[in-house]
Amino acid sequence: MEKFPMTVTGYQKLEEELRRLKHEERPAVIAAISEARGHGDLSENAEYHAAKERQGWIEGQIRELEDRFNRAQVIDVGKLSGKSVVFGATVTLIDEETEQKKKVQIVGEFESDVKLGRISIASPLARAMIGKTKGDTVEVSAPGGARSYEIAKVEFV
Repeated sequence: MEKFPMTVTGYQKLEEELRRLKHEERPAVIAAISEARGHGDLSENAEYHAAKERQGWIEGQIRELEDRFNRAQVIDVGKLSGKSVVFGATVTLIDEETEQKKKVQIVGEFESDVKLGRISIASPLARAMIGKTKGDTVEVSAPGGARSYEIAKVEFV
């Protein structure tokens, strides 16, 4: 069973989503199925079929999240330190073409959210930054062409 890295925050969100599915969504869909059964002929009961389909989706989500939960290797970023970029690091980058600064944190695959500046450890940018330090330049192939960034700051928050 392959483990994958995850921050404490990502693990807590995963735990909360799993709790919500098991203790709120699952009972609600069971109640909806029970109610729909009371409406008579199941072969032509759209509410029943929709509820059963929703139940299948919820159970699939629960299995997937439990698998992630069991394979997660939780890393407390607050306990990390150093000068080089590793999993969990928050890196301030300067685009060498536009001089724009952007801040990204390297997180696990399942907790990445580009809008929040959380990029997957498997992303090309994260892979290019791993092992680099402040002042280093990283080059990344992007859909619009190659981009170069200077690492302005490496921190563990």
